[in-house]
Order: sequence, then C-alpha cells, then structure tokens
Amino acid sequence: MKFILSTAIAICLFTSCAYTQNKDTKIPVATSTKPMAGEAIATFASGCFWHNEIVFQSLAGVRDAVSGYAGGKTTDPTYEKVASGNTGHAETVNVFYDASKISYTTLVAAFFASQDPTTLNRQGNDVGTEYRSVAFYRNETEKNIINAEIKKLTDAKKYRNKIVTEVVPFVKFYPAEDYHQEYVAHNPSNSYVQNVSIPDFIKFKNEFKGNFK
Repeated sequence: MKFILSTAIAICLFTSCAYTQNKDTKIPVATSTKPMAGEAIATFASGCFWHNEIVFQSLAGVRDAVSGYAGGKTTDPTYEKVASGNTGHAETVNVFYDASKISYTTLVAAFFASQDPTTLNRQGNDVGTEYRSVAFYRNETEKNIINAEIKKLTDAKKYRNKIVTEVVPFVKFYPAEDYHQEYVAHNPSNSYVQNVSIPDFIKFKNEFKGNFK
C-alpha cells in the first residue's frame, strides 16, 4: 500500500466521486471465522492482500480469506518488516474453502484473473517484492493445476508479456495484524479502498466467469 503515501493528494481529489460510484457495492466478508471440518486451504499472493481477501471471499464455496505473509525467510514478519523488502515475504492470503462447492482449479483461475501476472514485483502502483505474484502449492496436483493455467493463458496469448508468477511449494503462513483482516469492509471510505481495491474488485466480478455468493 505504498501507493497511499506517494499519491495521497491525487487520490483525495477523486475520493468523493469514487464513493458515490461504489457506495452500493456489497463487500464480501468471511461467512464464518470458525474453521470447518474437512475444509481445504489454498495460498496465493498477488499484490495488496486487502484486495485479495474480497476477491476470494466473493466466491461461492469460500468460507474465509485471511491476510498474512508467506514466501520469506524470517519467522516473525510484521507489516513494517515485510514492507521494508528485507524479509522475502509477500502479502498473501490463506483461502479456506469447501472443495465440494468450489475447485482448486477455479481458485487458481480466479487468482490469475484478479491481477496482472506479468508485472514483476508489483501490482499497479504497489511496488516491491512484497507485492509479487506467487502461487503456493501443497502437492503435485496443485502444482500441475497452476502450471496448466499458466500454459492455458500463455497459449491463448492473454497477455502481451510473459507471466512471471512464482510457482513454489507452501512452507509457512503468518497471519497479518488484526487491523488488516477484512480491511475493505471495515474501512470503506479509505481512499486506497475506494480508488484501488473496490474498482479492481468490480472489474474482477464483471470479467470472471465464476459462481459468486
């Protein structure tokens, strides 16, 4: 969210207009914070985790998406440490879902559809290794599904540039600070939320052929 600091003045000029446009947008939140028996977990990083939470929580079959950090070398990541670029972690979401209602394949498709996977270490104006695109897999089946989606998008020439998403084994997920959880729902008037998170989410919903709640 470095975007906030570098463009705060410009954003303020558009906040009131954006709020009028987005005030009726339903922000998806976790249907429950209590783990369910037998649910599966998928882990993705693709820029600001505020945005990623609402993307995945909008999909039928997803119970919750928890913001956090993964992919780095430190064992005590915090928002400030991760933002320094020295931890190796990326802003990440753990997606808790019912595999009988939504497939891992669909989650991977949503992951790619909600970002630009060709921009190295950035999404939009959020720049740094903490905003890189990473698909974490827990087994060979998940790895193959991710690589198949990359091949599908590449063969279809979906993007002008090469997909740079990292495909790496899942090791450890560290939940982010409480104030980051459900951030969009709790801070609907925040300028970044209004001018980046919500417009990106609306674009995703308009373009992704998925089963939404």
